[in-house]
Amino acid sequence: MRAGEKARIEHVLAKLVLGTFGRMRRETAYRAGEIVAAVGYRLARRQRDVAFHNLRMAFPELSELDRQRIVREVFSNLGRLLAEFSQFPKLTAENICDVVEYEGLHNYLEGRGRGRGVLFLTAHIGAWELSSFAHCLYGYPMKFLTRPLDNPLIEELITNRRTLSGNQAISKHGASREVLKALRNNETVGILVDQNTIREEAVFADFFGIPAATTPALATLALRTGAAVVPGYIHWDRERKRHVLGFEPPVELRDTGYRQEDILVNTALFNRILEDRVRRFPGEWLWIHKRWKTRPEGAPPLY
Repeated sequence: MRAGEKARIEHVLAKLVLGTFGRMRRETAYRAGEIVAAVGYRLARRQRDVAFHNLRMAFPELSELDRQRIVREVFSNLGRLLAEFSQFPKLTAENICDVVEYEGLHNYLEGRGRGRGVLFLTAHIGAWELSSFAHCLYGYPMKFLTRPLDNPLIEELITNRRTLSGNQAISKHGASREVLKALRNNETVGILVDQNTIREEAVFADFFGIPAATTPALATLALRTGAAVVPGYIHWDRERKRHVLGFEPPVELRDTGYRQEDILVNTALFNRILEDRVRRFPGEWLWIHKRWKTRPEGAPPLY
């Protein structure tokens, strides 16, 4: 099959799934997402194995039953994310409060009040696509960095959904100028910093006690611009069946003037903040990703 034909088929299937879920009531979409998650858990053996391997490294003290529970929650979270993503066209400024509520909004407002822009320290936790979408509908539009997908048709489909609320996507490639301009205008930019990075673009900072190739972009931008770094995540409240979008106080950065050392120290701090969040809600993080794939020079592979 040619690459172009494969891309078109994937695009048609993605539109079909989103369209089918989107026509459902939210509660029905949740249930359908749970079914997809259960099937995915059984069929996605490679991703499931990666998740178990990651959990053995990060939580060696847990039993296999506990790890299995967490991995099932990971897939359940992805099913819920699919359901929410399909419902984006139905969300408005009037009804978003029925789906997402704030916790610690004053922390975000404090950061914005400094007047030098806000950088969200965030990760693939909970329904992460919903967090920025909801924040914009509440009246706080933002920009977010994205890594373009290999399939341009699906990339266009997803970007159109992500920006329905008024947010703007910034491609990772050549993003510096746009991000700096946004921060000068006291705008907000979201950066996901929990993914493995190639060695040429990374610094190594511990994550669960293991050196993790991490983008230095967040620390570099914050030190260069003076923007407030505000940790922000979305969490699923199972009992109330609502999402909670929470913000923590702006991070106090180390800024001694020794730029490279400050970047390393602050990136390590960011990873510790993210690790604390993942430890609190392990079933909401994307354990199926090979977070420690890139290794320090000379270190043996972990996968």
